[in-house]
Amino acid sequence: MIIKELLQQRVLVLDGAMGTMIQRFNLGEDDFRRDRFRDSSIDLKGNNDLLSLTRPDVIQNIHEQYLEAGADIVETNTFSGTSIAQADYDLESIVYDLNFESARIAKKACDIFTKKDPSKPRFVAGAMGPTNKTASLSPDVSRPEYRAISFDQLAEAYKEQARGLMDGGSDVLLIETIFDTLNAKAAIYGILELFEESGNEIPIMISGTITDASGRTLSGQTVEAFLISLSHAPILSIGLNCALGASQLKPYVKTLAQNAGYFISAYPNAGLPNEFGEYDQGPEAMGKEVKSYLEDGLVNILGGCCGTTPDHIKVMAELAANYQPRKITEGVLAG
Repeated sequence: MIIKELLQQRVLVLDGAMGTMIQRFNLGEDDFRRDRFRDSSIDLKGNNDLLSLTRPDVIQNIHEQYLEAGADIVETNTFSGTSIAQADYDLESIVYDLNFESARIAKKACDIFTKKDPSKPRFVAGAMGPTNKTASLSPDVSRPEYRAISFDQLAEAYKEQARGLMDGGSDVLLIETIFDTLNAKAAIYGILELFEESGNEIPIMISGTITDASGRTLSGQTVEAFLISLSHAPILSIGLNCALGASQLKPYVKTLAQNAGYFISAYPNAGLPNEFGEYDQGPEAMGKEVKSYLEDGLVNILGGCCGTTPDHIKVMAELAANYQPRKITEGVLAG
């Protein structure tokens, strides 16, 4: 059964944080290097995407923990999987391999669980993060006209990433944690160009991030403007993730749900960070907050971002099983 059909039948559960789980393994520099990157002159610890190549066992284990908890969709370990982000480590040349292997690992884990229970198919979302550059804003306050990256450079980088993710077996592409809609437009442009060249298409999911209580993205858009700016694209779902906890994020998810002619996703953080930048909200407390998303019929896809673990996802999966998914209403804004 294809994912679009399932989204009309039940709320699908997305996995939780990758970085939070990687920290539990207490990995050292050698885990990020191994033989392939032994001679790198740059410290590689912290380049978590690299673990798909050097410690695939760790990444598959994390995927399986989330699948065991009840996740229907797992994200590939590719949040920083563009040549733009990997340039910080002089690793632009490995981007295709990085994305291909990350998707392959996630697909292997999903296939194991789908085989166990064919009535609950599992899906791979090829994760495409925002990069560490913005097309709309200048990084130099004294030069407001300056841009560190061009639209074409972003589009080409995203296209390369998408090719690896698709070849590796991703079922959907997830452009996530969008703080600059122009970056997302470049990603969509690159993806559609790849679709045309390859003759192969898979669904596209979109997820933006509200940076603070202002209710706007970093590039200054309201939720409504964000939606309208992307409504031209052939997308499966649109939603929000990161930056805020479930209670703080809900009003903005509600705005999307009231206006979007697409499936809606939400994967908030485990509350707000404490003074040490850590997330303290436990699974039960977070479950109480996301329950209102389900009661109000706001979402089709529900998961967790920073600070969430398989325990958080297990609570969400148990809750989601008791509620109907949001219905797409006729007459609302659609692409």
